[in-house]
Amino acid sequence: MNSLEDIIDTEEYRDTIATVDDKGKRVWLYPKKPKGKYYNRRKLVSVVLLILFFGAPLIKIDGNPLFLFNVFERKFVLFGRLFLPADFHLFVLATITFFIFIILFTVAYGRVWCGWACPQTIFMEMVFRRIEYWIEGDANQQRKLNKRPWDKDKVIRKTSKQLIFFAISLLIAHAAMAYMVGIEQTIAIASKPPTENLAGFVGLMAFTGVFYGVFAKFREQACIAVCPYGRLQSVLLTKDSVGVAYDFERGEPRGKLKKKQSAANSNKPLNLDDLEKPQGDCVDCKLCVHVCPTGIDIRNGSQMECVNCTACIDACDAVMEKIEKPKGLIRYASHNNIENKTNWKLRNPRVLAYTAVLFILIGLQAFLLMERGKYEVTLLRAPGSLYSELPNGNITNVYNARIINKSNENASFTFKLKNSKGKIHFAGNTLKVAKSETAEGVFVLELPPGEVKSLKTEVEIEVWDSKQKIETIHTVFLGPGG
Repeated sequence: MNSLEDIIDTEEYRDTIATVDDKGKRVWLYPKKPKGKYYNRRKLVSVVLLILFFGAPLIKIDGNPLFLFNVFERKFVLFGRLFLPADFHLFVLATITFFIFIILFTVAYGRVWCGWACPQTIFMEMVFRRIEYWIEGDANQQRKLNKRPWDKDKVIRKTSKQLIFFAISLLIAHAAMAYMVGIEQTIAIASKPPTENLAGFVGLMAFTGVFYGVFAKFREQACIAVCPYGRLQSVLLTKDSVGVAYDFERGEPRGKLKKKQSAANSNKPLNLDDLEKPQGDCVDCKLCVHVCPTGIDIRNGSQMECVNCTACIDACDAVMEKIEKPKGLIRYASHNNIENKTNWKLRNPRVLAYTAVLFILIGLQAFLLMERGKYEVTLLRAPGSLYSELPNGNITNVYNARIINKSNENASFTFKLKNSKGKIHFAGNTLKVAKSETAEGVFVLELPPGEVKSLKTEVEIEVWDSKQKIETIHTVFLGPGG
């Protein structure tokens, strides 16, 4: 039985990348336009995700946007629910959950995210690259166009492509800003002269420049040289991780199709029987390399540059169909699937265990988010203050109240003593808190001497908004004692 190590004599390919030559200069890639079953499926997924990306800022839930990541004002909205700095513990837990999710998901399912849902892949391969194919043609036509002198046709094609790229980058920048400052503020920045909101305009153009630079010039280098996820996969992937893989057991030894001696001396049209076929199913057509957007040869094995875009699967399946061989020489599989000649199954115990853990983590985080209250109330005795005795014999303590309003409505709060004949003296009787804001106040708690039986007496204070009781808080009341 062959193994991948037996097939590959050297791993020098891991010391270089296809986009940089031996002098360190950029090698521009011209990937062949992909087509096939997986490519059509990815187009459908991309359409859905693009609609969600551009449509989400327009969606409101109880007056809040669906998502908002306003780092400037430290306000975040997830699924219509507002999160403030007071919710930092939830943010930490969500971050831990996210990284565990990434690790377990990659171990079980490889780089499915990169090929199907990563914004870099979707915009590059399903938007910008498709526009490039439409304007300049397929890979060979693009090479010829770039080598041609600058005639009228070349100027029109190159200029129109760059203008469209810039316009799309501008649109993406507006959408990205809507996630950061809200759709209303983004529209205000876009509709008013730059001088009225210079900082917003500069930020918008900076975003546009970054997106244009990445998708028009930097391209696959973002995945190869910048994205840390590609480097993490070398640590996270195991021999049971599923990914786009070449079946070296079936494909090797590879070789090109050759004419038989009898066919070479004949003037009749060739058919499959007139060709000498290699021992392995791989005919070394290199189409899997020609369609790869990062320029790798998937037959060398798992590589950091591979984004699992499935273009090589479609290209290889088309060749296998022509030479009447089974499809799947390149397919979704793990190393052990190929070596043991088994198919990848979701019923694999390890995959099922990882999937269960993922759902538990997501469920726990969702529960904590749903149980999160609209308000956060803090009542503390004023620092350094002691009790006071009134002429009528009653005893008082001073307290500080702090309320964070996490809802999307203004609210007013009152404080009531539970199971006591005492009184709460609050200036204005209520504490008003604007939506998404924090308010503080001071009140005096007065108790009759009969209820103060020790140095520290526990009291219960109920916090009410205009409709219902929000919370019951237990605090300590200082007195002269028995």
